[in-house]
Amino acid sequence: MKIVVLDGFTLNPGDLSWAALEALGDCVVYDRTVRGLVVDRAREAEVVFTNKVVLGRAEFALLPKLRYIGVLATGYNVVDVAAARERGIVVTNIPAYGTRSVAQMTFSLILELAQHVGHHAQTVCDGRWSDSKDFCYWDYPLVELEGLTLGLIGFGRIGQAVAKIAKSFGMKTVSYNKQMKELKETDVKLIDMDTLFRESDIVSLHCPLTAENKGFINRARLEMMKPSAFLINTSRGPLINEPDLADALNAGRIAGAGLDVLVVEPPLPDNPLLKAKNCLITPHISWATTAARRRLMDTAAYNLSTFIADKPENVVNQ
Repeated sequence: MKIVVLDGFTLNPGDLSWAALEALGDCVVYDRTVRGLVVDRAREAEVVFTNKVVLGRAEFALLPKLRYIGVLATGYNVVDVAAARERGIVVTNIPAYGTRSVAQMTFSLILELAQHVGHHAQTVCDGRWSDSKDFCYWDYPLVELEGLTLGLIGFGRIGQAVAKIAKSFGMKTVSYNKQMKELKETDVKLIDMDTLFRESDIVSLHCPLTAENKGFINRARLEMMKPSAFLINTSRGPLINEPDLADALNAGRIAGAGLDVLVVEPPLPDNPLLKAKNCLITPHISWATTAARRRLMDTAAYNLSTFIADKPENVVNQ
């Protein structure tokens, strides 16, 4: 069986092993593949793995041997799943591998906005503390989390993991769920979205991107928030209208934002958030702890092994 990994570098820049996939067939791993090379590289493959390389109807028509696509992520919008289904191509994803890591990153951003550890550490290295006339200093208000309200948009696996961490900090947690179903977590109160934006000290996004919620964090929503509030996004970049958020930050309508995802990745140089006030942006790394990437790799191999056994799991285009 011919296996081709189109863009393996972000999953495995060299600290993990491809041995589990190599044991299942003749495996070729490319660090990166531009779209013009997809067909040439995958022409003989029965199995293709992709993380961010787009695979659609045009590619399928030129890849007659292709039987299986493994998406090396939870989101699978890079694959035209309907077109794959028409051609009998099985598509799988990797669910839940990064839950703990994304929850951890959510609080990394919250804590950085609350304490500005990185900023103050850098000022010490720059000599400012050595030159200080006082025994301490701080450049931003330092925020204690206990007693604050954390509003979660979405309460799936990651939202629930974030709520558990919030509880350990003594925070009150509220949530909005699209289905408005009763929450099993009794410490989390289910409320409507407008109330969540008005009452929360921190709003954190943990929902999938849909046609309905694209850009729903806009000027109107941001104006509902407290001027002292923070916005966190470790979910999907297009949930946020970026110019509106930049305007809100620069005008002081909210106190800060912590973002691990953007609409266009890598960002264009003119993205207004790159220069917005008190806006922390990290390069989409919430999923990328060594432990999470190892789970992802193990599940990718497991998914393929179940396909080979004619009992495929984690199929997204049945």
